Amino acid sequence: VQLQASGGGLVQAGGSLRLSCAASVGTFSSYTMGWFRQAPGKEREFVAAISRSGGTTTSADSVKGRITISRDNAKNTVYLQMNTLKVEDTAVYYCAASTQSGSWYPTSKYDYWGQGTLVTVSS
Repeated sequence: VQLQASGGGLVQAGGSLRLSCAASVGTFSSYTMGWFRQAPGKEREFVAAISRSGGTTTSADSVKGRITISRDNAKNTVYLQMNTLKVEDTAVYYCAASTQSGSWYPTSKYDYWGQGTLVTVSS
């Protein structure tokens, strides 16, 4: 499984970005997909996740109401729409794929990771 994240960049506070993650995998709909982020000097943290069918999503409290995770199983792609961006959203954003059951929050639940895309929010 290969995951390729894209869409990061420099944006002013209050702006929006949409991240994409394209998966090279046989059956994309077999994977729960998640987005994580890692700011300089901090641990990688959960941002959002979406179920195999796309019918269930969850997100971290820090981004709730400002982000939307979605997926297109026909295109093997998961998206993260981020609105009203804040300086503290600055981080490298990673997409990840999981075949495991249970909680979606821990990084250990994800089997495959993309290379990350940098989001920088300026004040």
